[in-house]
Amino acid sequence: MSSLMLDRGLSFPIVSEGADLTKPGGYVVTSPLHRGCSIPLAKVAVLAEADLTGRRRAHRQARPRKRQGVGLFEDLKAGNYVVHSQHGVGQYQGMVKRTIGGVERDYLLLAYKGGDKLYVPSDQIDTLRQYVGGETPVLNRMGGADFAKAKNKVRSAVREIAQELVVLYQKRVTARGHAFGMDTPWQHEMEQAFPFVETPDQRTAIESIKADMEREYPMDRLVCGDVGFGKTEVAIRAAFKAIQDGKQVAVLAPTTLLATQHGNTFADRFAGYPIRVEVLSRFLTAKEAKKVIEGLASGEIDCVIGTHRLLQESVRFKDLGLLVVDEEQRFGVQAKEAMKQMKHNVDVLTLSATPIPRTLEMSLVGIRDLSLLQTPPADRQPILTFVGGYDERVAVEAIRRELLREGQVFWVHNRVQSIDTAASRLRELVPEARVAIAHGQMDEGSLEQVVVDFWEGRYDVLVCTTIIESGIDMPTVNTLVVERADLLGLGQMHQLRGRVGRSGSRAYAYLFHPPEARLSEDAYERLRTIGEATELGSGFKIAMRDLEIRGAGNLLGEAQSGHIAAVGYDLYCQMVTEAVGEMKGEPIKAPSEVKLDVPTDAFLPTDYVAKEELRLEAYRRLAGVTSAAEVDDIRAEWEDRYGPVPKPADALLAVGALRAECHRLGLKDVQIVGDQARLGPLELKVSEEMRLRRLSRTAIYKEDQRQLVVPLKRGVDAALFLSGFLRELVQTA
Repeated sequence: MSSLMLDRGLSFPIVSEGADLTKPGGYVVTSPLHRGCSIPLAKVAVLAEADLTGRRRAHRQARPRKRQGVGLFEDLKAGNYVVHSQHGVGQYQGMVKRTIGGVERDYLLLAYKGGDKLYVPSDQIDTLRQYVGGETPVLNRMGGADFAKAKNKVRSAVREIAQELVVLYQKRVTARGHAFGMDTPWQHEMEQAFPFVETPDQRTAIESIKADMEREYPMDRLVCGDVGFGKTEVAIRAAFKAIQDGKQVAVLAPTTLLATQHGNTFADRFAGYPIRVEVLSRFLTAKEAKKVIEGLASGEIDCVIGTHRLLQESVRFKDLGLLVVDEEQRFGVQAKEAMKQMKHNVDVLTLSATPIPRTLEMSLVGIRDLSLLQTPPADRQPILTFVGGYDERVAVEAIRRELLREGQVFWVHNRVQSIDTAASRLRELVPEARVAIAHGQMDEGSLEQVVVDFWEGRYDVLVCTTIIESGIDMPTVNTLVVERADLLGLGQMHQLRGRVGRSGSRAYAYLFHPPEARLSEDAYERLRTIGEATELGSGFKIAMRDLEIRGAGNLLGEAQSGHIAAVGYDLYCQMVTEAVGEMKGEPIKAPSEVKLDVPTDAFLPTDYVAKEELRLEAYRRLAGVTSAAEVDDIRAEWEDRYGPVPKPADALLAVGALRAECHRLGLKDVQIVGDQARLGPLELKVSEEMRLRRLSRTAIYKEDQRQLVVPLKRGVDAALFLSGFLRELVQTA
């Protein structure tokens, strides 16, 4: 800072924090300061580094932690249903080791109708999808005839759906929106001031949103990211970009508390720029609300954050350019209808931790664009979750443990009638705790005051309804207790749990149900799912599971639920996507399947990777590789997690490397018969045929059959040799 001043002809000496600053002059002091201020009467001006450079110091430069991939099979267990690409719906019976033709491999055992069994080699795991359908499915007969019939039936039914979706898509892409300009220097400056390190997913989402905004037709993008994974910052950058082009921004939040918090966050990030941010909610008086509405109509207000109050007819914008909808699933039918009117020719950005099935489905089939934030911030830890019958002793211990580390507790009691009784009981059980109450039926002033007091640390425990579920960010709250979790939806529980553990400290969630009560099947499934899905970034998986529990009929109406049940949600979505693509005139890409017949003992030994679900996930990742770099990444990860790679696992990686080469060259079939390998289809240039003669005098290229025959030496690792041979033969420019 001192040299920065010197460059401009100003000599400001560096002094210690306790130095005497009463003498007139300029000084540079090293001290934490967010923003400067001026005191005209005392003739004092205090400037923070951010005021002069536009940048704040990042107080966390940790490298983002690599998140474990959430795959289709990470929670597949014996008894679950799967869909095989040829044979259809079967029941997974577990993983078995078999030796066929002297070669030992892992196989996935599937049961079909009539007691038939199918052994799927682990390297063909990509032919399976986990079944999501809502009900217990009917098993198909092995052979594929049953399944082919069901697929044809579904294919004709999805054409109607596809037509409706294509009309929606065409309306959107033919609508004339506003093409926003390129980023301004202020945009770069504001983004540089972000006090954290962006996750790779955040960067990708921001780039996609900016590209959408710079197009001529309106943006419609869903950002699906777990609670605390940085969706708000993504929205802030989009809003700033819109305002730079002279457009107004509206941010819709489901609750007054969240709107207020977003208002503070946006105002803080936009401080130092000529941008006016206001909040429109029931916390305002009639006079204040009127002033905000007038400011929107005149264009004086650049960004407004509000609840459904923003959707009222009296609210008019001078020039709305971007609508941000936070947690769309929390708004009612009427609010969604009003949103449709607002969305006309306006860029729309939807943020959600657990999107509603319809939103999710439209994103998965490409009608809405989808960005996933799945990388946790560097210091986030998974929340330790306890699901079980209510135990007062455990709950009291949880509160006391939190108080000992000077933290705070959310205690969710979702009945307003008895919330005072619950709070009184807590005061008796933990007399040292300062307990406050918050619920939606309190008057605005009291509710806001309680929340502010709790946020400022005047209370230790907040006994509240699910009013806290949306977006409230309180870093010191690291324990959550829910009394009747069995009465809450899966998305609600996931949102509530996301309110804790936002500061990098270890967080705890206690989801209780009545100990003696018999739970309904749905409630049991919801609690089981939330108890299992504790990994950071599991919101997307929870949305898929919620879809399954609710029944997929909610997706596109009951008429389609039978079709979804017949082939599973995953394949149904793929078929809708194909039908949509067909109607849009897009070529349908045939799935790139590679048949590898390499006789080698290639598997993950149980003494190397003990858990079956981890082996399944590893096989799935390896079956999906398309480049040598991906294989290297998997090897590095295995060495890091499990230690030196044993011989059978090494052979498995060699097969993976060969598969990657096949993808690169478009090879569909590799067979090893005796002492030679046959590979095809392959087209070689003249220069490559000459290189082939140099590499192997006895290799034969059959141009008419597009087949390559390569001799193999006895005892050589065929997969390793062939992948290296192909890399040498056909070199990438």
